[in-house]
Amino acid sequence: MRSIRSACCVFLALAVLSSAMAQSHAPADASDMAQRQVITYLARLADLHCSESVLQEKFAPNGHLEASERARYDYLVMIDGKGDGFQLNESRIEASGYKQKPLPMLLTNGFATMLLVFHPYYRDSFLFEPRPDEMLDGRPALPLQFTQVEGRRALAALALRGREYPLALSGTAWLDKQSGQVEKIDAFLLHDMSDIGLRSMSVRVQYKSFDLGKSIGSMLLPAVAVVDVTTPRQHWRNTHTFDDYRTFSTEAEQDPNVKVHANKPAAAGDASQQLPDNKEKP
Repeated sequence: MRSIRSACCVFLALAVLSSAMAQSHAPADASDMAQRQVITYLARLADLHCSESVLQEKFAPNGHLEASERARYDYLVMIDGKGDGFQLNESRIEASGYKQKPLPMLLTNGFATMLLVFHPYYRDSFLFEPRPDEMLDGRPALPLQFTQVEGRRALAALALRGREYPLALSGTAWLDKQSGQVEKIDAFLLHDMSDIGLRSMSVRVQYKSFDLGKSIGSMLLPAVAVVDVTTPRQHWRNTHTFDDYRTFSTEAEQDPNVKVHANKPAAAGDASQQLPDNKEKP
C-alpha cells in the first residue's frame, strides 16, 4: 500500500453510510432519479475491480512543470455491512514494477466515487438546481447544479499535519436525461481556505460506458478524475485514469488428460499425507 509522502492530502470522505439516516425532502425530480441510479451503481461496484494510473504534477510559480510522478494501482471499492448501514472503503495496491521517487507530492484519493453527492447519506448536505439541457457527447444531458449547505455533512476533506478539515463544495453534475446516470461532474471549493493553506480546488470526473461481459453488460463507470489544487505557494494537479474494469470471478479448469488416483496409505514412519497426483503438496 502506498505511503503518504506529502504534508497535504485531499480525499473524498468514504465514510460509513446508513440508509436509515437518510432524509429526502426534495420533490421527485432529476436528483431523485440520480439517487436511485447511485444506489444501484454502488451495489454493482462491489463486484468490480480495475487498474488505476495516477499522474502527479507539481508546477512552479511561473506555470512550468516542476516535477511529476507516475504510479499504477490495482483498484477496487470494498463495501461491507448489513442491515441499514454499510461501509465504503477504497483499496489501492501499487502494481509491481512501479518504482516510487522520493518526491513530496500531493496525495488525492476517493474521487472516483464523487457521485456520492446524490447518495441519501450526503444528499441533504446539498441544494440542487436543474439547468437548461445540454448536449454531451452527442446525447441530451441534464445539468444539475449542487451547492453545499452550510453546517451539513461534507463529502470531501483535507488532511493536513494530522488533522482533517471538511471541504464545502459546489459544482455541476451532468445526468443522462433518460436514465439519470451521472456522466460528468465538475466541483469546486466553495470558500477560500488560505488560512489553512488551501486557496482553491477543482475536481472533474468523467464517466464512460465499459463493457463488462454478458452477465452485466455495459455500465457507466469512472474513466478520468482530475484534481487541481493551489496553495499560497504551490500548484498541484493529479490525474487519475481508470481502465481494464473486470468482474470478480473464480474459474477452475482440469486438464482432461490428467488422471486422479485414489490416495494411498502413508508408509510407516512417513508423517506426510499422500495427495492426488494432480495436486501439490503443501
